[in-house]
Amino acid sequence: MEKDLLEKRVKNILEQVRPYLQADGGDVNFVELTDDMVVKVELTGACGSCPYSTMTLKNGIESVMKKSIPEIKSVEQIHEQIQ
Repeated sequence: MEKDLLEKRVKNILEQVRPYLQADGGDVNFVELTDDMVVKVELTGACGSCPYSTMTLKNGIESVMKKSIPEIKSVEQIHEQIQ
């Protein structure tokens, strides 16, 4: 049950950063929260192809995520949605 609560908190953080990404023509989709506390996301739109997407991911999304949820180890981008 703990993981469900963390996943809900992760999705809430993503909702908070989403407007900043959308302002630049991009977006972020939650993919999964792994058992070892790694958040997997997919950057889409302009963020998916932007050469600065790694900086956006690490300096933006990951830093906010880790500040709000210290249990999170990292945020990583996947390049294809896992079904």
